[in-house]
Amino acid sequence: MLDPQTTAFVFPGQGSQSVGMGQALAQSSPAARATFEAADAALGFALSQLCWAGPEEVLNDTVNTQPALLTASVAALRALHEQIGDYAPRLVAGHSLGELSALVAAGAMEFEEGLLLVRRRGELMKAAGERAPGGMAAILGMDAPALAEVCAEAGAATGGLVQVANDNCPGQVVISGELAALEAAMELCKARGAKRARRLPVSIAAHSPLMQIVVAEFQLAVDAVPFISPVPELVANVSAAPLSDPNAIRAELPAQLTSPVRWTETIRYMVAAGITTFVEVGPKDVLHGLLKRIDPSVTGLTMGTPEEVAAIAAR
Repeated sequence: MLDPQTTAFVFPGQGSQSVGMGQALAQSSPAARATFEAADAALGFALSQLCWAGPEEVLNDTVNTQPALLTASVAALRALHEQIGDYAPRLVAGHSLGELSALVAAGAMEFEEGLLLVRRRGELMKAAGERAPGGMAAILGMDAPALAEVCAEAGAATGGLVQVANDNCPGQVVISGELAALEAAMELCKARGAKRARRLPVSIAAHSPLMQIVVAEFQLAVDAVPFISPVPELVANVSAAPLSDPNAIRAELPAQLTSPVRWTETIRYMVAAGITTFVEVGPKDVLHGLLKRIDPSVTGLTMGTPEEVAAIAAR
């Protein structure tokens, strides 16, 4: 098996969902199937069928996407444990929503508690988008510090809010904010040599100040969860440093709604801590692709299908 001292598990966020995800795992693994059944019972509707059969537009609604991705990731993790017994990597992390999957994986909260929390998170983020409309844009070919300057300039010019939302990897950064400021920032990016500035098909400004209007409500939901210290340690989105106790988690999760996802720094922190292998636990391979851009010297593996689970178990 992979050396736990040099291995990290990372968990994907929104954008990794697709109709059919987790179905083959549930068919091949009793533990994965039980995970989907537990999700259906906890949420009071057939999330499993939504994951496996769609329709796609319903799965892509953030109130469904968030619990669906958490369930698919936890199902893959439990399928691995079913084959090899308990296995704890040195560190875990998750991209945006994936941070909550990582907290479940690290034992900081129960799976069912996590499901209800991400469902609430999705409801509130959707409500914020309706109450304070905004958008997001992917910028290719510029780094986060340069984009922070562009966002400040665009905000000053328009009187609006826009900021770096996701520092995904060198040359791939997402910005988020009010539409006028977002459009102004995109034009500035093009004028300053960005390879591409493309609006994302979302109607919310995640990881920006526009989410502030639901932070207090989300804090109430977070405070109701009986967290314990994560083992293994979780490297947080907001600080790109480890979270060590329940109070830190309760501060992190609401702050994450309005703060940038510092993914490049998160991966670099883990590499500096001695991690040489990163396993992406969940559907698709989005984080695997980012990893190659951040540090091509490390090994990236994916674990979202029965074949991939078996391959990880056999290493």
